[in-house]
Amino acid sequence: MKKYMVVCAGLCLAMSLTGCKSKDSAYKQAYEKAKAAEAAQNGAIENAQTTETPVVTPVKTVTYDNARVVSVDKENVKEERVSLVNGTGLHAYSVVVGAFQLITHAENLQQRLKNAGYSAQIVKNEERNMYRVVASTFDDKAAAVQSRDQLRSSYPDAWLLYSTK
Repeated sequence: MKKYMVVCAGLCLAMSLTGCKSKDSAYKQAYEKAKAAEAAQNGAIENAQTTETPVVTPVKTVTYDNARVVSVDKENVKEERVSLVNGTGLHAYSVVVGAFQLITHAENLQQRLKNAGYSAQIVKNEERNMYRVVASTFDDKAAAVQSRDQLRSSYPDAWLLYSTK
């Protein structure tokens, strides 16, 4: 009886070990199928690039900000009526580095600017319902232009604001 049990256990063990053998052919087929799909896709891309140039719709320029732009000394300045939301106060010329509809986004940028050493402020344009983040503010336009040019290395869309009360 013991011999019979040992033989049965050995047979079960042998069957379990041989039944778990991986199917190399299935993996190979999947690999070959993926390679064929990749080659077909690359061929299609190459054919598309060599046969035709895609037609691109022309870009339409949309004016979203109808602020009055004043050009003095070849420097454009936007003139807006703004009110101080957070900060120490504005002078005549300010360098704006961001404009947001949500105050939380403006506060995040203000904090980043303060961490970088700027005395950043937040102002609001009530007409457009936009929060402007001011990095620096000056009485002198030349100093504001110089500050804007320095800030454009980090904030390429920086612009000058002439604030009216």
